[in-house]
Amino acid sequence: MKFFGREKESKLLQEIANRAKENAQFTVLSGARRIGKTSLVKHVFGEENMLYFFVSKKTEQALCEIFQQEVENKLHVPMPAEAMRFEKLFDYIMRLSETREFTLFIDEFQVFKKIDESIYGDIQKVWDLRKENSHLNLIVGGSAKSLLLRLFEDKSEPLYGRQTATIKLDHFYPALLKEILATYNPHYSADDLLALYSITGGVARYVELLMDAGATTKDKMIREIIRSSSIFLSEGKNHLIEEFGKDYGTYFSILTAIATGHVERAQIEDIVGKGVGGYLATLEDTYDVIKKHQPLFVDTNKVVRYILNDSFYIFWFRYIYRYNYMLEIGAYDKLIQVIKEDFDTFSGKRMESLYKEMLIESLQYTRIDTWWSRNGESEIDLIAINELNKTAEFYELKRQTSAFNPSLLHQRVQEFLVATRKLKGYTVSEHSVSLQSL
Repeated sequence: MKFFGREKESKLLQEIANRAKENAQFTVLSGARRIGKTSLVKHVFGEENMLYFFVSKKTEQALCEIFQQEVENKLHVPMPAEAMRFEKLFDYIMRLSETREFTLFIDEFQVFKKIDESIYGDIQKVWDLRKENSHLNLIVGGSAKSLLLRLFEDKSEPLYGRQTATIKLDHFYPALLKEILATYNPHYSADDLLALYSITGGVARYVELLMDAGATTKDKMIREIIRSSSIFLSEGKNHLIEEFGKDYGTYFSILTAIATGHVERAQIEDIVGKGVGGYLATLEDTYDVIKKHQPLFVDTNKVVRYILNDSFYIFWFRYIYRYNYMLEIGAYDKLIQVIKEDFDTFSGKRMESLYKEMLIESLQYTRIDTWWSRNGESEIDLIAINELNKTAEFYELKRQTSAFNPSLLHQRVQEFLVATRKLKGYTVSEHSVSLQSL
């Protein structure tokens, strides 16, 4: 797939590189796994025009051997014998940057914590010592956003405040997904667009894999994912088992429960069979896989639902992990049938997220969220508010227009207005949105 989007981020990275000609720059590039951080940096600077260090779980010496070879190949300089520790290697690179300008991208920077977290202190010492005379354009990236950012935002960390810029790389938004899908399938349907969003969540690598495989319709996407050689089948397991360690079974049970609609803590505990408070906190604060969701204008923890941050994980836990026993006996066609029969239900909830992102892209609102009553019996799919012109739009979203119920929406809007008492003096409107409106 050709490179799409990222114009703003590309321009910013180039501007930062220009600043490095005068003073060393230290940029933190955060974003979810597979979101396209490495592709972006290589697109801007060219693979042959920068140093690329990928931090994997090897020993420090083994990593330094790999990094030394990268320096020698790209900068054409011999490496000193003492550069078998990262501190010495980084110091040598910083000294080289005093007389020449280049970019160093350290990918999966947070993994140093699992190798030897004293490396961060070593980087801090070298950076503070050499930065005044350096022209290094240093970029560090990582997929565990909360872990990565904590290294620079926690005052107890040695790298606190050392960054000169922070860029958060987000998923592809609806307008860009439409552009990509139209490029590869000019006659795509609304159902195809919703499927692409529902399955990939706009994650660049997943979109790329589907487009490169010619999977540009809903049915083709499902078949591409559920085939014997598909990398999608092991994608969730390979990454998350490594992150969660020996407790991965409990974490997987929690994520499966949430992905299948059990979003309240009591419901999750019923499914898992034990208390999950600590696990939920870790999934949210450490791994950034889930987040708490509360109704609009409600700030009590008594009305909380948990949602997965990643659309692909919702799909993976709902179908691939949950029905892994089918895959083990090669019943791929049977699993495809299961997915197709349930896909309207699954994608119906994802349609709310897709339309919310479309409203966000319009830049017409100051607040967009959902609402449900304390007992959970009343729910409004989306509420879009403009606090400047005092307007509030209430949305009902259904795949088919035949499912619309304007009188029920009006009843729920009135219930919301009475329960929250937050929109006095606002002009209120009610809207029904179908799949074809996308």
